[in-house]
Amino acid sequence: MYRYDEFDHAFVTDRVAQFRDQVARRLSGELAEDAFKPLRLMNGVYLQLHAYMLRVAIPYGTLSSRQMRMLAHVARKYDRGYGHFTTRQNIQFNWPKLSEIPDALAELASVEMHAIQTSGNCIRNVTADHFAGAAADEAADPRPYAEILRQWSSVHPEFSFLPRKFKIAVTGAERDRAAIQVHDIGLHLKKNEQGAIGFAVYVGGGQGRTPMVAKKICDFLPEADLLSYVTAIIRVYNLHGRRDNKYKARIKILVHETGTEELTRQVEAEFAELKNTELKLPDADIQAIAAYFAPPALAPRAEGWASLAGWKKADPEFARWVRQNVQPHRHPDYGMVTISLKPIGGIPGDATDAQMEAVADIAEEYAFDEIRVSHEQNLILPHVALADLEPVYRALVAAGLATANAGLITDIIACPGLDYCALANARSIPVAQEISNRFGSPERQAEIGELKIKISGCINACGHHHVGHIGLLGVEKKGEELYQITLGGSGDENTSIGEIIGRGFEPSKVTDAIEVIVDTYLGLRTDPSETFLAAYRRVGPQPFKEALYGGAAEAA
Repeated sequence: MYRYDEFDHAFVTDRVAQFRDQVARRLSGELAEDAFKPLRLMNGVYLQLHAYMLRVAIPYGTLSSRQMRMLAHVARKYDRGYGHFTTRQNIQFNWPKLSEIPDALAELASVEMHAIQTSGNCIRNVTADHFAGAAADEAADPRPYAEILRQWSSVHPEFSFLPRKFKIAVTGAERDRAAIQVHDIGLHLKKNEQGAIGFAVYVGGGQGRTPMVAKKICDFLPEADLLSYVTAIIRVYNLHGRRDNKYKARIKILVHETGTEELTRQVEAEFAELKNTELKLPDADIQAIAAYFAPPALAPRAEGWASLAGWKKADPEFARWVRQNVQPHRHPDYGMVTISLKPIGGIPGDATDAQMEAVADIAEEYAFDEIRVSHEQNLILPHVALADLEPVYRALVAAGLATANAGLITDIIACPGLDYCALANARSIPVAQEISNRFGSPERQAEIGELKIKISGCINACGHHHVGHIGLLGVEKKGEELYQITLGGSGDENTSIGEIIGRGFEPSKVTDAIEVIVDTYLGLRTDPSETFLAAYRRVGPQPFKEALYGGAAEAA
């Protein structure tokens, strides 16, 4: 895990002091809200429906136990005892007092955390595969490159006022767990035939009002050219991106209107001017950053296999949890544990201060002091010996964190929606809770298998509904909440945007509609191994439209 150097410490401390002065001037009336707004947004402070919200950066989703304990402390001291983990691997506190936010930021700075660039038209928190450094299918750990991008982009003078916010994601595995093709820039870290490391570069993905899948513009970019090429892309965007219409300001619109071939030509021309400048990454610098992410020393723990078999036989609930929430590690005696923040009937992504502290304790004792946040709003222990899974499970049960539903229908992504957000048209949380309760039976979930439901309370798509196998978008129609359903979306290596299936549903009818969709799938699949997404791609939307509407769907 990266550790701040002297510059980092001074930079973050100075920013806290600067923001403290800005808050004092706002509270005294010296600064009006219009003047204060861009200042607070640069420090991750939003004004939502009922209170200010503080969004804290968790770069590439990696946390230590000490940092998690600080998040618990902030939740308890400055909020209402909980935090909300987001689809950008960050955490949001929904109820801080503006007067106390500088104090919270000062305490976060003491454990190398901040809220810089979690808002505004700048390069946002760089995200990565939550199994990075542990997954068996990984070519290389993407986090050193995410950290290089973080250092390069932080308060970058040229890119602090882009046409619109800018998001970068990095994965190092063939299975894309970072949704890189729905980012402004997606980087797929891989090795060529000679064993050299490089990146496939995708540009122009995004969700929101105009969802688009990114276009690959470079199949293999040498690692030394990473900053030069990314700079070239963002320079082209900064020069030509729309500034007259925020709905058409993202780079995806530029790619669409310019054309992939012409945009690539412009990027390559800019890159030719940059590739042999100071932006070229020296191998020594890459190795220095990579050293921070050296994997822990994983001692052989072969005894775990026999112990695990015995525990699973003795406890069906434990066996179900292992089957669903533990993935194979690159070391055969270890596993990668998903801690579900989706209890049946709960609020997706929320964790209490006590739960955060429990996770910190478990990570410290059993997981080499390392925690990850996934873009699916769960927590991850990336390195857990199979021999320790039973005590880890018992500790999670005690904390209310042992729901065995990772990847199943109740592992729902949802934005805060109209319960908190000033931009939302509809509520996401109650809909997610009702669906979770309806399908909460372990037997029912096992029968359905892998199925990703994602819910957004408005077209900004913070809940990633466009890439849900089943997506729900809350809209407002004639003063009433309505939920539009999309089917067939996916955010993996075979990214697809979901298709609108027909007219929207009233809140009271959404869960029934989901049940019709699920029952239709179960009747259509060729065998229990055929997932919902595979079945949908095989048969298309028509059977689902007929089941929902009795024929061709009306316009939503």
